[in-house]
Amino acid sequence: MGIVAGLDSSSAFTQIVVCDTDTGEVLRQGYAAHPVEAKASEVDPQAWLLSLGEAASGGLLEGVQAIGVSAQQHGLVPLDHQGNLVRPALLGNDRRAQAAAADLIDGLGGRQSWAEAVGAVPQAAQPVAKLRWLARTEPENAQRVAAVLQPHDWLVWQLLGRPARRTTDRGAASGTGYWSAGTASYRPDLVELALGHQAQLPEVLGPADAAGTTPEGLLISAGTGETMAAAFGLGVAVGDAVVSLGASGSVMAVHHEALADPTGMITSFADATGMHLPVVHTSNAVRALRGTAEMLDLEGGLDELSALALKSTPGASGLVLLPYLEGERTPHLPHTAGTLSGLRRESMKPEHLARAAFEGMLCSLADALDVLRGRGVEVRRVFLLGAAAELPAVQEIAPALLGSQVVVPQPAEYAALGAARQAAWALGVSQGTLDPRTPPAWRGAAAQVLEPGEELPVGRAVRQQYGATRDQIHPGAFGTDA
Repeated sequence: MGIVAGLDSSSAFTQIVVCDTDTGEVLRQGYAAHPVEAKASEVDPQAWLLSLGEAASGGLLEGVQAIGVSAQQHGLVPLDHQGNLVRPALLGNDRRAQAAAADLIDGLGGRQSWAEAVGAVPQAAQPVAKLRWLARTEPENAQRVAAVLQPHDWLVWQLLGRPARRTTDRGAASGTGYWSAGTASYRPDLVELALGHQAQLPEVLGPADAAGTTPEGLLISAGTGETMAAAFGLGVAVGDAVVSLGASGSVMAVHHEALADPTGMITSFADATGMHLPVVHTSNAVRALRGTAEMLDLEGGLDELSALALKSTPGASGLVLLPYLEGERTPHLPHTAGTLSGLRRESMKPEHLARAAFEGMLCSLADALDVLRGRGVEVRRVFLLGAAAELPAVQEIAPALLGSQVVVPQPAEYAALGAARQAAWALGVSQGTLDPRTPPAWRGAAAQVLEPGEELPVGRAVRQQYGATRDQIHPGAFGTDA
């Protein structure tokens, strides 16, 4: 038996799990909040190291042979020629680069050109857009940028003592906007398009590669982004999709190849195993539920909204909510608003509005899932993540609307677990006990499994009602894909 650790440096905290290399059993855990405001859009990366040190205190890492690092995605850490910070790191939640992203789309000839180049259309969160923002708003700082890293890259580099070699992995690299999961290569011309000059980019390691070994002999694996680490920690494989219920939503699935989507709805990520993670984002998910609960003045919030929705019936008495409250990414309707349709005297009851909110949110996510299915992605079961996945209304409605078995994993630190599993893989390969093509077979996540069963035809009818309303109000929004 060996011992490995996985650390997840999220936007707000560092979580560390120490695991048995053979089974994945969690032996010890550590936690520390970042000493910065959780919603900050830029930060001195030293805060991440302070949090890491606190989380690892008390001998937590005693006996550990290897560490994997997961970290918040889309952050930009700009370095000068000496490896020093040019300015504080720009984080993924920084929306200031929206205009810069639009500039880049035009600069390369449109959304399709970007989708074909790197499998993604620039968004404000991505490092490529942050580089353009830096060049436009802080030109003196931009001129000093000689190398760029993301948070996980920077943490791995620090753990190894800041060696000359800087590394990343294909999962994190695929979110930059200047590395293509399809060709497994950088596009330095896109860095120059954004920044105005070339910059050094980290070497992209394979899934089972080690980034290096510390002077104390601790192996550091390649690391990856939070999304990829969480998928690896969950144990998802081909045939699995993951639907994440946050204020906004996302749908991703494991696939054998990168998908270039000319519409730009699919973002082509790489995963932490050598496969691919095509992702479709929606701008609205739980925010539609919260907005409805506020409209109905429900003091019990989402729990009361869920109970109210279950007093209605499938189809919400003809009421349809298109939940495009903040515009929408899927379909691409950035300037639209939400719509409540089907109002009749008999449907004007709180329980029907509550039901329509849940059905609208889940139908919107089912639309996103169909974008992937329409490109040949196999979906046999759907993992449902987020606190809202525990709501009874979500669990009752989701299987029929998503058209598959639904798995609701028990809450756990899946990104940290994925990082630890990667560390065990790299350690095993270095010792000659594991194949670099086959990760360690850890136990899957404990979960509740929900089947659509006899409700599948009912779900199809609800989706048909939703789709007819969507197509009437936004004709051609999906073309022929949904």
